[in-house]
Amino acid sequence: MNQLIAQIERGKPLFEKVSRNIYLRAIRDGFIAAMPAILFSSIFLLIAFVPNIFGFTWSDEVEAMIMKPYNYTMGIVAVVVAGTTAKSLTDNVNRSLPKTNQINFISTMIASISGFLLLASDGIEGGFASGYMGTKGLLTAFLAAFVTINVYRVCVKNNVTIRMPEEVPPNISQVFKDIIPYALTILGIYAIDLAARQLVGSSVAEAILKFFEPLFTAADGYLGITIIFGAFALFWFVGIHGPSIVEPAIAAITYANIETNFQLLQAGQHADKVLTPGTQMFIVTMGGTGATLVVPFMFMFLCKSKRNKAIGRASVVPTFFGVNEPILFGAPIVLNPVFFVPFIFAPIANVWIFKFFVDSLSMNSFSVNLPWTTPGPLGIIMGTNFAPLAFVLAILLVVVDVVIYYPFLKVYDRQVLAEEESGNVNNELKDKVAANFNTSKADAILEKQLSDNTITEETNVLVLCAGGGTSGLLANALTKAAREYGVPVTAAAGSYGAHREILPEYDLVILAPQVASNYADMKNETDALKIRLAKTEGAEYIRLTRDGKGALAFVKEQLEN
Repeated sequence: MNQLIAQIERGKPLFEKVSRNIYLRAIRDGFIAAMPAILFSSIFLLIAFVPNIFGFTWSDEVEAMIMKPYNYTMGIVAVVVAGTTAKSLTDNVNRSLPKTNQINFISTMIASISGFLLLASDGIEGGFASGYMGTKGLLTAFLAAFVTINVYRVCVKNNVTIRMPEEVPPNISQVFKDIIPYALTILGIYAIDLAARQLVGSSVAEAILKFFEPLFTAADGYLGITIIFGAFALFWFVGIHGPSIVEPAIAAITYANIETNFQLLQAGQHADKVLTPGTQMFIVTMGGTGATLVVPFMFMFLCKSKRNKAIGRASVVPTFFGVNEPILFGAPIVLNPVFFVPFIFAPIANVWIFKFFVDSLSMNSFSVNLPWTTPGPLGIIMGTNFAPLAFVLAILLVVVDVVIYYPFLKVYDRQVLAEEESGNVNNELKDKVAANFNTSKADAILEKQLSDNTITEETNVLVLCAGGGTSGLLANALTKAAREYGVPVTAAAGSYGAHREILPEYDLVILAPQVASNYADMKNETDALKIRLAKTEGAEYIRLTRDGKGALAFVKEQLEN
């Protein structure tokens, strides 16, 4: 087992490089920026169709009124994502360009949306056909954004623009600067549209969907979901944020599938698409990557080791809401050979069981998007429109995960208990985690007390993680400690990729473990604004979230360096 883990770890630099790819990051950040519209629209699905379960049906007029906000948000999500993906990619490309010659993200957003409409929509009397403006057009939205930014990059980098005299106001000058790249983008995309219609007789969006349809079908099969969701856990086990690599590759499929499921339900048919965002959040990563919802409870009630019981108590609440870093790094589970098998297999077993319920028992799959912090069992029930079998499934998955983790937990508990009873602590695993997650700084910080010469000036701290959940743990610890010790520190949590507009308001940015691999890119942003930047990894981060005084000391040290 150790040799297998060592082999996987050797690929870590490559995986981290992939996770930093600007195109994958743009897809991920584009979805994050569009998430308010996606989640907001789901409220109206619940209002419109959940009453059907209890025998109540809205009239056609009322249903149309309820569904109008959904159609005008989720129904044009591809249009939104074309703009937000272009914005994210523009920000990434601008880091490599001189500060005096940057791409205008407003212009690229407009060009990307315009280009998307050319590729995805046919003209009809009075407007545009909207068939591919929703989730069906997501792949086309990415294509429009990628083409747009690359045309702008070439033009701006080589000064292929209209230059105005210095006397012209900057806002007017920017308009003329953007004319040529905008025109070349639209003409280039229009040429692609004309070629597609000539060669395949359809829009680019329709052609792309037909081309990838076999891949969508394969991804929804047992082998596909095993590879996809096994990769989530495998990457995380060696300390790489798996969703950063896997999610962008499947995002278009998952959101198209959930829209398809909704349409099937409306037509009175079986919603049978398994690969959806709900499957990822509430089946595969129930309680966080590794399906760890049950693990803190097992640590609390089934372990004899005092240390393991304490870790369980400290981890149970955040893990219940999908934030499982305390148990991952506190136990630790990551890089721990004892937990390799259950950490990888539990998510796969969960999604196999779910697919069996959908395919063989005719349970409807997910048709509603919910916030990822929704507790797993509740997310399963609500996301499937309160399907009766969903209650059975939620209970069954909890039982199965307990069974999978139990023998490995007992082995690990015996190891830790033996160490406690002998007084000889085996630090081999701790040292290995420290080697991979750089915990030495935290070890020193947590031994220190806050000196009399503490932070005296108002300091704003921004903690960033992948989705804004884990970062809240440290931000809350800092805020609570600052209030307790009378230190002028204000902390806030955010998600990497959605931080750029608020960045100038902060004096220090702290990267949580999932996004620590973005340190070099983030450093370019913070240096330009003269903001301090620190990264935390693994057990270091978890210790800081549990020790407010130590977290304040960490902030003080970063400000002094």
